[in-house]
Amino acid sequence: MCGRFTVATDPAVLAERFAVEIPDDWTPTYNAAPTQDVLGIIHGRETERELRELRFGLVPHWAKDLKVGLSLINARAETVRSRSAYRGLLERRRALIVADGFYEWRKDPDGKKRPVRFTVEDGDPFAFAGLWATWRDPESGERLDSCTIITTGANALVAPVHDRMPVIVPRALESAWLDPALTPAEVDALLVAYPADHMEAAEASMLVNSARNDGPELLDPLR
Repeated sequence: MCGRFTVATDPAVLAERFAVEIPDDWTPTYNAAPTQDVLGIIHGRETERELRELRFGLVPHWAKDLKVGLSLINARAETVRSRSAYRGLLERRRALIVADGFYEWRKDPDGKKRPVRFTVEDGDPFAFAGLWATWRDPESGERLDSCTIITTGANALVAPVHDRMPVIVPRALESAWLDPALTPAEVDALLVAYPADHMEAAEASMLVNSARNDGPELLDPLR
């Protein structure tokens, strides 16, 4: 699964990299967690790329309350079309979830679980394959946009730590992922593990274990 990730890159760099405007009040994070807002890019009605701040943990339109989102932070590529929570989203509501690293936990010989941060080579920002949905509070009518990250079987780099990993969309295929004209077969072809030889791994701080912690010190394994 992918429950924690980083979006620590300077907002100006993200804006240039993804060709979108980053909100002025966006704050880089070293510990994005469920229920927090993350940066999502969708295919807009008037533009090919539209930035949305999305709550991490998908809340389907039919949900009675927000709690369901805590169990829908990830969607398995193998079953995403068969689960009612995601029905139709793979065809109509694909998103790029902006990141520059993600954490998985390795179990050490002493029994402790050590967070390991995975990045693409050179530490460049990238995008997870995601889905998004809109929910309205039944009492207030307030709108909430939320998202989930699609996962697949781990590649050779991630597998010793966890058997699953988020789908990372290659930069050259990001526009294709957002294209509403993409066929189901073409969508499925993108739901694969990112090449291990184009990724890197590094131990992170145990501070990552608490979603209340944030800051560059989370990347220091000695903290």
